[in-house]
Amino acid sequence: MTIFETEQDLIREKKAIELFVNTFGGSYKKLDPLDIDYKIFDKNGNLIAYAEVKGRIRTMSTSYPLQISARKLVKLVDKRLAPVIIWSCEDGIIYGKANKLKGEVKWGGRASRDGSTNDAELMVYYDKQKELKYVRFT
Repeated sequence: MTIFETEQDLIREKKAIELFVNTFGGSYKKLDPLDIDYKIFDKNGNLIAYAEVKGRIRTMSTSYPLQISARKLVKLVDKRLAPVIIWSCEDGIIYGKANKLKGEVKWGGRASRDGSTNDAELMVYYDKQKELKYVRFT
């Protein structure tokens, strides 16, 4: 399977996960490229959640609807422990617990890339809702 994340994508993802865990003094561990993105630990090193980071190359205020592939979402919630989705925007992060969010499922994705089988796929779209939290980059 081809991985399409660029170096810039990985830098954006790392910046987002660091901001997220710094909000509560926790830490993280990057998982295998074919798994979801991270294990999340509390300040005492206890595993408390799993997280998937999605890039949104726009500001938080213009990032809606937020999106994630249904395939990634299922993989995340199958971990059974506090599944968190983090959207990394240009000016901060938007995050929420997947099991608390309400979204719309429909076919979507992006323009097809050579070697990719998952560019057009079942997607979940989230509009603004009270369960989503916001943290700005400083």
